[in-house]
Amino acid sequence: MFRTILIANRGEIACRIAATARRLGVRTVAVYTPDEARARHVQAADEAWPLPCADPHQPRSAWLDGAALIDVARRSGAEAIHPGYGFLSENADFARACAEAGIVFIGPPAEAIAAMGSKAAAKALMAEAGVPLVPGYHGEDQDPATLATEAERIGYPVLIKATAGGGGRGMRAVHQAADFATALGACQRESQASFGDARVLVERLVQRPRHIEVQVFGDTQGHYVHLFERDCSIQRRHQKVLEEAPAPGLPAAVRTRMGQAAIAAARSVGYVGAGTVEFICEADVANTGRFWFMEMNTRLQVEHPVTEAITGLDLVEWQLRVAAGEPLPLRQEQITLRGHAIEARLCAEQPEQGFLPATGPITVWQPPPHAAFEIAAVRLDSGIGEGDAIGPHYDAMLAKLIVWGEDRATALRRLQQALDHLHVAGLPHNLAFLRRLARHPRWLQAELDTGLIATEADALLHPDPVSDLWVAAAWVAGQELGAHGPGAVAPASAATEAKDSRPDDTGTLKTRWRDPWSATDAWQLTGARTTRHTLQSGDRSIELAWTRRGGAHALQVGDARAQLVLRRHGDTQVSVTLLPVEGDAPLAAGGTHRLHLYARGDVWHIFCADWPQAHPLTVRERSPEASQAQDAGHARLTAPMPGRVVALLVGVGQHVKAGTPLAVTEAMKMEHTLCAPRDGTVAELRCAVDDQVAEGDELLRLD
Repeated sequence: MFRTILIANRGEIACRIAATARRLGVRTVAVYTPDEARARHVQAADEAWPLPCADPHQPRSAWLDGAALIDVARRSGAEAIHPGYGFLSENADFARACAEAGIVFIGPPAEAIAAMGSKAAAKALMAEAGVPLVPGYHGEDQDPATLATEAERIGYPVLIKATAGGGGRGMRAVHQAADFATALGACQRESQASFGDARVLVERLVQRPRHIEVQVFGDTQGHYVHLFERDCSIQRRHQKVLEEAPAPGLPAAVRTRMGQAAIAAARSVGYVGAGTVEFICEADVANTGRFWFMEMNTRLQVEHPVTEAITGLDLVEWQLRVAAGEPLPLRQEQITLRGHAIEARLCAEQPEQGFLPATGPITVWQPPPHAAFEIAAVRLDSGIGEGDAIGPHYDAMLAKLIVWGEDRATALRRLQQALDHLHVAGLPHNLAFLRRLARHPRWLQAELDTGLIATEADALLHPDPVSDLWVAAAWVAGQELGAHGPGAVAPASAATEAKDSRPDDTGTLKTRWRDPWSATDAWQLTGARTTRHTLQSGDRSIELAWTRRGGAHALQVGDARAQLVLRRHGDTQVSVTLLPVEGDAPLAAGGTHRLHLYARGDVWHIFCADWPQAHPLTVRERSPEASQAQDAGHARLTAPMPGRVVALLVGVGQHVKAGTPLAVTEAMKMEHTLCAPRDGTVAELRCAVDDQVAEGDELLRLD
């Protein structure tokens, strides 16, 4: 076993590798760019070295500098480099350079990476190995006319894929010939930007496909095993959202054939280490038994923890042992499958805006009870925490939530519960979307295909909102129980005790002495007191009247009125009960909800397990100036996040309809098409192609 390894990655996967290395007694060296000197992956390692970064505004390039990484490995005494996933993990030149420098690359040989790195070349190898393939064009002629002709031969719909691609980048589905040229151009630009290679292949688009992959391992003695399969069909924008193992409904005979095909693929290139062979199947694969080779990822996958959960094996440990020259720890017949595991990817993104990546600070990070980087019933792997910020330079994934159960039903319940008790705020993210997805009937019944999210978008992306009355009640609960910062009032029932509960710097409520006679809030000794407030809840403005008399509270929002009963449960939890006011009709939306409230400055973040459509809920006072600014914004097209302007699709004076594509930006390694928010005429272009823009920068103006 190695004494010291260098981890050539950052974030969650670097922390994951460091955890296993520490358990095995292997010393770890982290590397970092200037913007991440205090990052969590740096803290997780035994020592850390800076990477040279020529352009501090483009730190990602430092992670692609193989020579610099090898130099740090030499100077730090590392015998091997673990590349994680992404960056140089599937770069054959880097693997070859490590070998030439006398440093072990913890991954497959350079020749295997090169063979599988090109989707077209890999499919030619798979044909020779007898692995089934989807009909398509995998040739070297990249002339657009040739590719268009091949698409016609294959028959629409087709799928254009970058030959060096992965993670959904450089991939477009095309349903008619008229759209082929535009889709091809976008694929080529994305592929060139992400992988330095603009080549593509064209394949038949399998209707309602399932995406099933098989985890394989090989050692230097020529032994191969598979560790069963994972179903990764739940995707958006060709990127995985939920993964589970084993694949629901897959017959044992098909599982065996898939495993054999995956091993044949690995054997055909002399594979060593961890790899994943991905197959595409028809939705009714349980009946047809048909599957086709899609690609091989020559690295550890993001979703490897679900395989660890059902096998009880540490895949990073296996990587280290195999790279050190040891044989595989187990033979195929010794590997058993137990229970069911599911992984959900928590990402900084905006599901309601086409899953655009998001940036910003993490102001609330409260995970459920869990283990980290080790096999457990509830596991949360992450490289971030409260107070960190997500920038535009790297992948948008915040964390991976992994659950295990004796069967799929148990795993589903644990997933729902863990998502309900995961509280994140400060930047846009997909947690509320994941909570709805985890309860969707098609997912629960394992009716899986890669188009599920798109076909169920209305239910998943546009839920019924929480009523204004409940939003206002949550705010009142915070005010009364001290969940707000400056200006919070004490519970009226406790006013005579002259105590005030306010959050400390972490948002935890603390009780301290308070003089009621010097208070500047609405407390008074006798009688009722009514105050009026304007709240901002997302894009809603809520006007409320709050009446207090002793320990009793009444609330009115519009025509709706209610009495409030409040009960504290710890520092951040409050039960709120809405009751009808005497003489009023019973409340349609009454009842009791337990809320979690976190105060961060003048912003609250309110979470409720019963409100999947409003989780989290940010409430703040709204000024008339903010309203006017928001109204004025309807005639402006702004950058949704930092990035680069790739294309401007309209000119000044051009009339456009709502939904017309206006501009294309590139951020987080993907292109994003921005469309007109309403009908109008382009009055002014405020940017040019290749401009770097910040989030909120105005790109053009509509009259």
